[in-house]
Amino acid sequence: MNQYYASVVLFAVFILLVAGRAASLRRKGIKAIVFGATDKSDFLLVPFVLMIIYAVCANAFGLPLWQPLKTPFWATQAPGAAGLALCLIALIGMAASLLSFGDSFRVGIDEQKPDKLVTAGMFAFSRNPIYVCFNMFFAGQFLIHRNIIIAAGAACFALTIHRQILREENFLRSHYGADYEAYCQKVRRYL
Repeated sequence: MNQYYASVVLFAVFILLVAGRAASLRRKGIKAIVFGATDKSDFLLVPFVLMIIYAVCANAFGLPLWQPLKTPFWATQAPGAAGLALCLIALIGMAASLLSFGDSFRVGIDEQKPDKLVTAGMFAFSRNPIYVCFNMFFAGQFLIHRNIIIAAGAACFALTIHRQILREENFLRSHYGADYEAYCQKVRRYL
């Protein structure tokens, strides 16, 4: 299997992890997808993810994409092996983060039914382990595909995720108060 096909498989696993966790919570009566409920600008993430997905699929399956957007920055595929490893590590980290989250996992800010503050498991190492894993995953995809569209998509996604983290921190600070402040003193925002 070439690196491009492998990256598509990893992307499918990436999507299935999040969708599967949201579905399992839905069966418990928990609405985990609250994306855009608090602020419609949450949807800024969607075009960047779709852009990356399309570029990954275009490389793997020969879908139409303007050549300058998909031309690799460098000819060697050697960094692609590191990219596949980075994607795999990100998926393992994401799975561990989803387990650590338990029933508190949400996609978006749940102002109506926030759950408990999670500080154990992966959250003992990073206040945002899932977002760290997202960024690692997209960096890995860049190393595999090495083109401008994935580089731009990953960079824009990282900036938008940082904006989302700042919004979530404001909510967590107002909702959990001193407990959240104490957590912030012990654990870094990223790593």
